[in-house]
Amino acid sequence: MKIFAAALETETNTFSPIPTGMADFHVIRPDDLKSGTVQLKDLVPLEVWRQKAEVRKDQFIFGLCAWAQPSGLTTKLTYESLRDELLASLKANGPVDIVLLALHGAMVAGSYDDCEGDILLRARQLVGPEVTIAVELDLHCHLTQVMLENANIIITYKEYPHVDVNARGEEVFDLAIEAHLGHSQPTMALFDCKMMGMYPTSTPVMRGFIDAMVETEQLDDVLSVSFGHGFPFGDVPDGGGKLLVVTDNNQPLAQRLAEKLGRQVFDLRHSINFDALPLEPALEKALTVIASASSGEAKPVVVADQSDNAGGGAPSDSTFALRWLLDHKMRDTAVAIFYDPQVVKLAIAAGLGAVLQVRLGGKMGEASGDPLDLSVTVSAINKDYLHRFPQEEGDPILWPLGDTVALHCAGIDIVVSTERGQCFSPCIFDDLGIPANKKQLLLVKSAQHFYGAFAPMASEVIYMAGPGAVPPIMQQIPYQRMSTEDKYPWVDNPFEMITTD
Repeated sequence: MKIFAAALETETNTFSPIPTGMADFHVIRPDDLKSGTVQLKDLVPLEVWRQKAEVRKDQFIFGLCAWAQPSGLTTKLTYESLRDELLASLKANGPVDIVLLALHGAMVAGSYDDCEGDILLRARQLVGPEVTIAVELDLHCHLTQVMLENANIIITYKEYPHVDVNARGEEVFDLAIEAHLGHSQPTMALFDCKMMGMYPTSTPVMRGFIDAMVETEQLDDVLSVSFGHGFPFGDVPDGGGKLLVVTDNNQPLAQRLAEKLGRQVFDLRHSINFDALPLEPALEKALTVIASASSGEAKPVVVADQSDNAGGGAPSDSTFALRWLLDHKMRDTAVAIFYDPQVVKLAIAAGLGAVLQVRLGGKMGEASGDPLDLSVTVSAINKDYLHRFPQEEGDPILWPLGDTVALHCAGIDIVVSTERGQCFSPCIFDDLGIPANKKQLLLVKSAQHFYGAFAPMASEVIYMAGPGAVPPIMQQIPYQRMSTEDKYPWVDNPFEMITTD
């Protein structure tokens, strides 16, 4: 069997002033693999697909992998260039039996609200109706009918944090093989849950719902169940949470289960969002927990600066929380990850141990706050650093942060990078000589992906909705294109709304 695999991914914050251009994409081509400059094992889930194809003795063809850090609109020229390169590779390697695509689901470009739907439509036109097209999406996606009409199989991650990228990759591959062999005939149905929010799957309530999804997948004729949470910072008409069910040639069952599960998660709406505190209460709570800890048994308190999460498109250079920590003379504290290429450049030029006067952060806009003028010591330098995002199965995802330095300032260790990226794991501290488990307080610029690696070492995890570009409070997001008149939390129960002529 001949399998073509490719990836084109970015998550678009339509409110962000930072455009996403070609220079922002990491682009891997077949020649890069041949030259050895890149290994497929670093490309998730493409390596999962390659390994499974190899076991089956299928012909595996790698077409393209392009991805960019979440940011503002992708420029029209950039999107069309990468899309057309992917499709040209598909055409050049045809005919194929299966097309496997790793897409995000919330990519928006100039003139394109639904980049993934556009890619799938063009791929279907290229390969015809007999080829199986299977897609893996991030759960923060805008699921659309165009996607469903042009793919045979779509599944999203189930977990937030996304620790199941590899596992879902295996699922996509297996479903695609079964479908192409004629052992199944996938049919898909989508139900609009009429809600928008951010739903961590680490809570008992959401864990129960994930369990219900998995139990449903054990029913006869059910192939897969996905809950697309939606991406709150993508203002498009198709935004919002949706329930997707894939069945084996049973469209009525798919529709019935999609609505059943969609209404079930809607009924949980009051208890599944983040319980985030404003900046002052969040940090004061952290101090209270630290003060009450028993001597010799203390674990770090972890505070998530959700509103400056690069993973949602924020600049990752806001200074509000760091200023508070400095003003309150905090010690044994570490902060990651600040985006400030100029400060990193100065630190590297000065070298280890150098004492510098730097103007840190506060450079990317009003949501970043004011820059901080600090006296710092350069305590570590790590060039071309790859930050690790642990997965439940397989190798961690490697996230390039460029050159990264650790700066020490008045009892606080600050990690600064030349590329934007959220904080996934304590390795960001440990790799720079900062013993994370010895700190009283760890402040991480992340919404939820930090949780899997940080929670086991934390005495408490506190979610903070401080000032910033991506607040985890839906009513603070200035939507213009996505309707809020028929969605929770703007309307408590849209399903009870009565319309009259």
